[in-house]
Amino acid sequence: MAQFEYIAKSRDGTKRNGQVEAADRRAAISAVERLGLVPLTITQRSESAKASAKRNAARRKSAGKLSFKLTRPNHMSMHDTLLFTGELCDLLEGGMTLGNALNCLAARGDGESGPTQVIGALRDAIIEGANFSSALEKFPKAFPPIYVNMVRAGEASGAMTDVFKRLIEHYERAAEIRSKVTTAMVYPVIVLIMGFAVAVFAMTYILPKFQTIFDQMGPDGLPPMTRMLIGTSEWIKKYFLFVLVALIAGGYALHAWIQTPTGRRRWDGLKLRVPLLKGIVASAIYANFARTLQSLLENGVPVLQALKITSQTVGNTVVGDELAKARERVTDGTTISGPLAAGGIFPPMIIDLLAIGEQTGNMPSALGHIAKRYENELNKNVTIFTAALEPIMIFVVALIIAFVAISVMQAVLTVSSGVNIK
Repeated sequence: MAQFEYIAKSRDGTKRNGQVEAADRRAAISAVERLGLVPLTITQRSESAKASAKRNAARRKSAGKLSFKLTRPNHMSMHDTLLFTGELCDLLEGGMTLGNALNCLAARGDGESGPTQVIGALRDAIIEGANFSSALEKFPKAFPPIYVNMVRAGEASGAMTDVFKRLIEHYERAAEIRSKVTTAMVYPVIVLIMGFAVAVFAMTYILPKFQTIFDQMGPDGLPPMTRMLIGTSEWIKKYFLFVLVALIAGGYALHAWIQTPTGRRRWDGLKLRVPLLKGIVASAIYANFARTLQSLLENGVPVLQALKITSQTVGNTVVGDELAKARERVTDGTTISGPLAAGGIFPPMIIDLLAIGEQTGNMPSALGHIAKRYENELNKNVTIFTAALEPIMIFVVALIIAFVAISVMQAVLTVSSGVNIK
């Protein structure tokens, strides 16, 4: 039998340490659990002195160094939440208790990163006897209402691993939709920036190379396009910093306005009306609405609560407000499809499928069909958007470059013709 030193937590949250005899590390963990404790660290006694010496040496080595870490306390990104959910699901399926699973995940981190802090706090809450859903509610930015309520439904039904699998599926689909929309938006922005950069480079660097020729011809001897190009170049040189500051200030002001309730609603409404863009935005919103509501209803979340959560997470205030109004009408005893149809925001196809789901008593299945339909629609709209925008962007950039080239060539040809005449 080997001697193992342990550090553990009791049910009241106090730390305990001591020693147990066991054949191996797994047996030592079981022995500590039989004492009514949740083990935090288990170290074989012969190894503990070596480990302590290594830790002290590492501290001394790093004592003379300055290290700066940009960490956000108690913060988890969507990727971190997805990774945490998958690993927790695997540990629970392997037969580990929730407290021990959270302890294993917390022990893997460095103790300073946001995810490690969150997981450690969740572990401590479970040790103190709190429900997992109640512990998750303390971190609303990391675990949104859909996550908390699905976990709460899983606690009531005893099917936690099934809930985690559905959450993983939901987050992966949401990430895929977000990626497609982002890709569609980023492409034209990059092309426009590159075209603008090429034009500025030509007018501020290449054009001055011909300044001697232009000076010899005088303002009246220059072709109109060349005079326009020179005027634009001079204006950019003179007011470039002012324009740059104005653009940054304008962008900041627009961002601040969008954060206000009125600004957010108008901005979200505009995205639903802009040609080419509205198909992508609407398809992503409707697919997200259907998947979210389907996941909640499949896990036993009541309809009114599910509608409230969906309205908060749908990603568009115009659609979210309409869902909130529909929830109020559902409270009066009507169906979901009726109130949504009255608002005029949702297309008839969604309303019809929802009505069929209400008639058959299988709303999750109807919502699944809606989600698949609009996920396919999103793929098609992204393809159309990029296919239509690519030639437009290329034409605009080519037009700018051609204008610069023709303006310079006209001046050069004018000088050449003048020399030949003489």
